[in-house]
Amino acid sequence: MNGVSAGGGASEANADGGARRAVVIHNPTKGDGSGLREALADASRAAGWSEPLWLETTPDDGGQGRAREALAAGADVVVVSGGDGTVRCVAEGLRDSDVPLALAPAGTGNLLARNLALPLSSLEQSVDVALTGRTRSVDLGVATLTAPDGSQSEHAFAVMAGLGLDAAMIANARPALKRHVGWLAYVDSGVRSLRRATNVRVRFSVDEQGERAARVSTILVGNCGSLPGGIELLPDARIDDALLDVALLQPRSILGWLAIWRRVAWENRVLRRSSLGRRIIRLTGTRRSRRLITYLRGESVRIAVDEPEPFELDGDEFGEVVAVELRVDAGGLLVRVPDVD
Repeated sequence: MNGVSAGGGASEANADGGARRAVVIHNPTKGDGSGLREALADASRAAGWSEPLWLETTPDDGGQGRAREALAAGADVVVVSGGDGTVRCVAEGLRDSDVPLALAPAGTGNLLARNLALPLSSLEQSVDVALTGRTRSVDLGVATLTAPDGSQSEHAFAVMAGLGLDAAMIANARPALKRHVGWLAYVDSGVRSLRRATNVRVRFSVDEQGERAARVSTILVGNCGSLPGGIELLPDARIDDALLDVALLQPRSILGWLAIWRRVAWENRVLRRSSLGRRIIRLTGTRRSRRLITYLRGESVRIAVDEPEPFELDGDEFGEVVAVELRVDAGGLLVRVPDVD
């Protein structure tokens, strides 16, 4: 699914005949948001929109409840100001609604914004996209987690889910370092997590096609696959293809990790984009390097582990799980993108 519609003239009335209105959901841990508040208020007045409504997340409400408040208030667009976790929570609250989400990136990775090629550092451009951009439908992932005590919970995600070393790395990231160096803090965390890492025995199935077993360092399930630093972790993933992409990482040594790094940072990002590059991959790739990452695709994925393992969604840690069921909600979220030909 790749639905894209015009955002509608910026000064047009909404469906109820009143002036359009933006609602901001801001994470106050990312700053006071004064720049966004001023820029959006000025742009709204210039476009004939009502004064924006400003809502803030709290420790008890990461954004789901605020998103429901925004819908109840008649929002024509919901602008998220925060990191990947805030975006995920608001997207979960807006899931399957007819109100689009717009991004004013303020986090460490800004993963959804990167995968949508949205502006990352200009408030004015972000505000312009929010008010005058096109509305595009994209997929969401939905994960049902089973905790060690047997309890279950359901959560949406916009970018990626991970079990094993990936989740441990996120859990071990130092908050102070993240504030100072951003996503590079995960390099530090990854090195420290790798020292204690052991392979995880997982049982998994894709589209209920039969359960398989493997020993992996981490298993990732993505709705889209671009990460900071030019890393194309899931090179075939598309945010609107109604599929989830799976990557099983199975290195056995530091050399294995180096080979994986070469693949996701060079082969996937550069060589795969041309016919010549793909030929080079075929000629130089080895069976061993192909086994280090196994790629699969499907509408649903089931994962089970013998012992509890850490789990993450869009960079948020969700504690330990013993099983996860993931499925795609095709076209489950509307987002604002630049109005370009």
